[in-house]
Amino acid sequence: MAKEPLLPKYGGYRKLKSFQLARLVYDITVRFCDNYISIRSRTHDQMVQAARSGVQNIAEGSEASGTSKKFEIKLTNVARASLEELKLDYEDYLRQRGLELWERDDIFRQNLVDARCKTADEVAQWVVDNSGRYRLSKASGQTSTKSTVSTAVYPEMAANAAITLITVSQFLLQKQINHLTSDFEEHGGFTERIYRVRSERRK
Repeated sequence: MAKEPLLPKYGGYRKLKSFQLARLVYDITVRFCDNYISIRSRTHDQMVQAARSGVQNIAEGSEASGTSKKFEIKLTNVARASLEELKLDYEDYLRQRGLELWERDDIFRQNLVDARCKTADEVAQWVVDNSGRYRLSKASGQTSTKSTVSTAVYPEMAANAAITLITVSQFLLQKQINHLTSDFEEHGGFTERIYRVRSERRK
């Protein structure tokens, strides 16, 4: 039987779906803020920093997991909370401008999730590709074509797209937290691991 190592495997955050999606949200947010929010506004910096915090805390928690599972759980939850702050900023952007916030069962939400965009460019292209259909859905039967779509729908779609991806990322992070918590309750943290390893080697 192989002996339990003192330090478990740790890191590997780049392979986590939660990290990949949080980084996509960060890239989208930088682009969104540069396009639609004045760089002089505090909101611009706050949104970018909240998005960055989501990414960085996942990475830091993963790297710290070798010696502190509690710290990993804490930082993963900080990442989820940072994304919640960011989601509220996007919701406020829509509300303050009288723009639509998609319902949970909105067809465009599921369409975006199904598209499985991996880059901010792909999300931007999704907005452009679906803007004509989105405009028609809001126009209550009025005729329109992709070429005549007002660019006014772009920020509305982009903000809702970001909210959708944040929601998925938060769902993944909550699953991650639940798993980490369960594992900690069953196996303990680094202190318990030291005790087990020392006890095993004394035998």
